Amino acid sequence: MKFASHYKLDHTTTPKEVFVERRKFIKGAMALGLLPIQQVIASPHTFDSNKQCFDVGEQLATSQKKHVQSYSNYYEFSTDKQMVKHLAREFKTEPWQVRVSGLVESPLSLSLEDLKSFTSCRRTYRLRCVEGWSAVIPWHGFELNQLLSLVKPLPNARYVKFKSLHDPKQMINQRNNLMPWPYTEGLRLDEAMHPLTILATGMYNEALAKQNGAPIRLVVPWKYGFKSIKAITEIELVDTQPISSWSQSSPSEYGFYANVNPNVAHPRWNQRRELPLGAKKKIKTQLLNGYYEEVRDLYQNDVLDSLF
Repeated sequence: MKFASHYKLDHTTTPKEVFVERRKFIKGAMALGLLPIQQVIASPHTFDSNKQCFDVGEQLATSQKKHVQSYSNYYEFSTDKQMVKHLAREFKTEPWQVRVSGLVESPLSLSLEDLKSFTSCRRTYRLRCVEGWSAVIPWHGFELNQLLSLVKPLPNARYVKFKSLHDPKQMINQRNNLMPWPYTEGLRLDEAMHPLTILATGMYNEALAKQNGAPIRLVVPWKYGFKSIKAITEIELVDTQPISSWSQSSPSEYGFYANVNPNVAHPRWNQRRELPLGAKKKIKTQLLNGYYEEVRDLYQNDVLDSLF
């Protein structure tokens, strides 16, 4: 996979010799296959990484591009979905660092250039917003399990906590007390290690759009969209369940698991049907957003049947 040429290493942030050695370490560790991923994944299902989005094709995804890139839930900039694209236009995405820390043997701080060392993938996934709209989006990036395997989680690591950039000068809506900033989300470690979970650096064969979470965001296709945190700067492995920004703001509406389930009622939005962006007619929402066979064994019924 080719990344956009404007992703340059900032040597004022990371000395060249440190960068070179870190790149060697990443490539060597990945080649050795440190921390076998299958020991952590709970699901016995084999995932075909060449499979795009199961029964959803590229044609629909391409037709939705203009809608996806002009209609964004990105409250750091605005609660107006159609204003986000304009307000994020001058957002600076380089240099960028993602720090991985917590209950790990080998904490790391990675630049975008470092992240190119990971084995890339292209995935066309469904996206289902808890508000009742949906889309089909072709992403590129890499499986999160590669990064987690590299830092080697400690035995007491149970969850992965993510934080977005906190920069009220650029992200003007962070000046308001809409929710606790920075935006925070979390996954169980087995969810994070599942091969469907990716860190996306691009979409539509282009670098990730600023209004869609550039330069790097999480994508967890079987969960409601608010779980797929944008503009990630910190990943921390912890032993207790993280409290997300939305859960703090509105615990009755935004839960930790947030698995797409048409049979679980929401206080405000009907979850049985959804309206694809650009469409005029609603369609039925699928259990786990269509990824039931791939992820069902991650959950007991009491978790699967609850948004919270």
